[in-house]
Amino acid sequence: MFDPELFTSNFWEWFIISGTLGGILLCFLLILWMSGDRPKSQEEVKTMGHVWDENLEEFNNPLPRWWLWMFIITLIFGLIYLALYPGLGSFKGYLGWSEIGQYEKEMQEAKNAYDPLYAVFLDKPVEDLAKDNHAVAMGKRLFMTYCNVCHGSDARGSKGFPNLTDNDWLWGGEPQAIKTSIANGRQAVMPNGQANGLATDEDIENVAEYVLSLSGQTVDADKVAKGKTKFDGICMACHTPAGTGMAAVGAPNLTDDVWLYGSKKAELLETLKNGRQGVMPAHGDFLGEAKVHLLAAYVYSLSDKK
Repeated sequence: MFDPELFTSNFWEWFIISGTLGGILLCFLLILWMSGDRPKSQEEVKTMGHVWDENLEEFNNPLPRWWLWMFIITLIFGLIYLALYPGLGSFKGYLGWSEIGQYEKEMQEAKNAYDPLYAVFLDKPVEDLAKDNHAVAMGKRLFMTYCNVCHGSDARGSKGFPNLTDNDWLWGGEPQAIKTSIANGRQAVMPNGQANGLATDEDIENVAEYVLSLSGQTVDADKVAKGKTKFDGICMACHTPAGTGMAAVGAPNLTDDVWLYGSKKAELLETLKNGRQGVMPAHGDFLGEAKVHLLAAYVYSLSDKK
């Protein structure tokens, strides 16, 4: 019968310790056995009984002493290492080293070395930094390190990831809005058809036709009329009656020709039927205020503000 206490006892700790030290001890014994009874002369060396080409014999020569000493030194080094560093169950070693401690030490050293380089820009407004070539270059390096995986190296995004080079913003394109997006992250939710009150495929089809009409696409007039009724009763709460969107909740503007998940009708039907989940991870705790400020300045510099 399975005993859960077995995994919370000292059994596994001593299992690791005994296996590790036992293996080293066995290696020592093997070396002692291999180095014992060394022949005094070549004549005393026994053969293995294998003969080739009539007179070529395989001798049972012992390992050279320098080779045996290499093994011994290696085993001694292993014992010293296990005494200084973790390796024997929960024993932390006399140096008290740990991966977390090493990581935190290196991060603190990096913080002390590089944070002052970014801190000098904190007192300058994002709008001014967006015109400073040096600040923009530093912001771009931060972007290429932390943001290009989702938004692309050219910041033009991809399906499900916004283009940062135009003037279309889900959560607002003001400097403070951009900083908030980077520091705190964003969580966008487009409910699926059932949750939205679009109970039938016909309802979804009609609303899709109406939404497409808002951006000037060719549509079915009858479906548009029916879709507008549904839109005004359900979708306008987030996208406004005119369909221009609402930055407070990250609802996109449906009247332009900018599409986050694609402008084809099939893609729009998928959005209305299944919903969408958009997540912008929070970077504030990881990057710190100064880097967020500089990164926001770079992103702000990319958009078309005409």
